[in-house]
Amino acid sequence: MHAAAKDLVIASGNAGKVREFGKLLADLGLETQPQPQGLEVEETGNTFAENARLKAIAVARATSCWALADDSGLSVDALGGAPGVHSARYADSDSARIERLLHELAEAGAHTPATRSAHFTAALALANPAGEVVLEVEGICPGQILQAPRGEGGFGYDPVFFVPEAGLTFAEMPHSQKAELGHRGRAFAALKPQLRAALTHDKQ
Repeated sequence: MHAAAKDLVIASGNAGKVREFGKLLADLGLETQPQPQGLEVEETGNTFAENARLKAIAVARATSCWALADDSGLSVDALGGAPGVHSARYADSDSARIERLLHELAEAGAHTPATRSAHFTAALALANPAGEVVLEVEGICPGQILQAPRGEGGFGYDPVFFVPEAGLTFAEMPHSQKAELGHRGRAFAALKPQLRAALTHDKQ
């Protein structure tokens, strides 16, 4: 493995996300670090996978290190897949985003659980130091949008995203359960064996 392959740059300026990724990858023995300050990557993709790819390539090229990027968000069937890639930009705050979502579902006449189906998607892309994407995975968690928020945990749309198999919203789940059932946890479960194999191959 090249010296740089032990270092994995997380393509995000969000300290919480960098910490979370570090925990999820702890058993691979990688040194995770945030992308360089001031580096902004424009998310112009039409899908979560495209945006993850754009970020991984840009950060790998800027740092000459392995880079892992994610893009994730909520897609609501009754709203034609919205907010989708615009999930974070749907409104100015978490409460405003939830308020807009609930309002638009009411406007769409989606009042029963069956008409309020939705899913969270997390796309992950890994780029090598040359800026080539070598791994891509996606994790999906199906659920429904409740009429009103429930739970104190989580962030974003978590209080209104209900997961039927758990009988809880993301905001009501303990961290370990959300990590297992959630879209990002599922994406990392798919990524880790492939990431381990890619880094082992790079050692040779």
